[in-house]
Amino acid sequence: MSGIGGVREETDGLEAADDVTSRPLADLPPGARAVVADVGGTEPPHVIRRLHDLGFVPGTEVEVVRRAPLRDPVVYRVRDYEVCLRRAQAGCVRVRVAEEAR
Repeated sequence: MSGIGGVREETDGLEAADDVTSRPLADLPPGARAVVADVGGTEPPHVIRRLHDLGFVPGTEVEVVRRAPLRDPVVYRVRDYEVCLRRAQAGCVRVRVAEEAR
């Protein structure tokens, strides 16, 4: 039982360290570039699948192009096209800022 607790503590430490290097895509300002680290969150599975289909997969570079006047929705450049997402969906995409990723 204590071994499981030890593993859990190590895993928690890794998750905490990962949170330091990644952030939600929705938090980036226009002009920022980042690399997708993970896609998940509280969105339903079909939304996460759609984000994958749109190109939001780990390792893909994303650029924040522009925001609507009230900050929602936001236009992102993924691969060779632009995608418009609401902040709720962009919030489940975790990214590393391009400078941090290199």
